[in-house]
Amino acid sequence: MLPTDLTVSAVVQKDGRYLVVEERASGVVVVTQPGGHIEAGESPEQAVVRETLEETRCIVEVESLLNVYLWIQPQTRQQFLRIVYVAQFLGEDPALALDDGIYAVHWFTLDDLNRRRKMLRSPVVTRCIEDYLAGRRKPGSLLDGLLPVQHNVERVIASASLV
Repeated sequence: MLPTDLTVSAVVQKDGRYLVVEERASGVVVVTQPGGHIEAGESPEQAVVRETLEETRCIVEVESLLNVYLWIQPQTRQQFLRIVYVAQFLGEDPALALDDGIYAVHWFTLDDLNRRRKMLRSPVVTRCIEDYLAGRRKPGSLLDGLLPVQHNVERVIASASLV
């Protein structure tokens, strides 16, 4: 079995639009929320703030834990565990360079994303926005006792919503 790919990402909303990036994944350009992997010594919240800045030049602040999602890629059976935070947009630093592999940064509506469904990195992209719009949130304490999450992936999976 392939190891579970653990990532964090942010739902950042501004004026009814959501912050997304175009990036290359497995040789294909896809659309997804900003995010990435947790580095050693980082909390998931610190990782999502850092990754959002690196991928979009946007400065954000974590507001709450939206949810933890588990998606299993149908062809490869690879498991993707994504910790998603709601983050507030504070500003942008246009002097920063975008991470390698990021082609563009967009602010899309949910309708815009649904029209690009075939370009989405996974169904988690729209699912987490739908959950955000429905007001769903998980308690911040959900991950208490599971840090560092990289060492507790199986326990985090147990609290995840299957997509």
